[in-house]
Amino acid sequence: MTSEATRLALDFAGQIAPAGCIDIRRFFGGSALVRNGAQFGFVMKGTLYLRVDEAMRAEFEADGSEPFSYSAAGREVTVRRYYAVPAHVIDDPALLHSYAERALHATPTPGHRLSDTMLAVTSFG
Repeated sequence: MTSEATRLALDFAGQIAPAGCIDIRRFFGGSALVRNGAQFGFVMKGTLYLRVDEAMRAEFEADGSEPFSYSAAGREVTVRRYYAVPAHVIDDPALLHSYAERALHATPTPGHRLSDTMLAVTSFG
């Protein structure tokens, strides 16, 4: 049976890339969005989170977005590498695609630190 997080992740993946370009993987209680081995986003409790760089973080914060957070061992843990995608971005397919590309470029590929990765602008479609 497919979980709600997986259904949402598949829906978002379908909006931002051609079929098969994004892998959906289990991610704790949600589903991860992965391309070429790099996790650039995830869906958790009905919310899409994308990996951010400094510029995206500032834009998301200006839109009132919050970083991903969870409770562990009686304390709140905040993960500032991933932010909830603002509703107006989700409602605009072109903007969602653009933010997804930016999130992918802000994500180090497996075996490489982001500082070792040359960023190139490519299209998902």
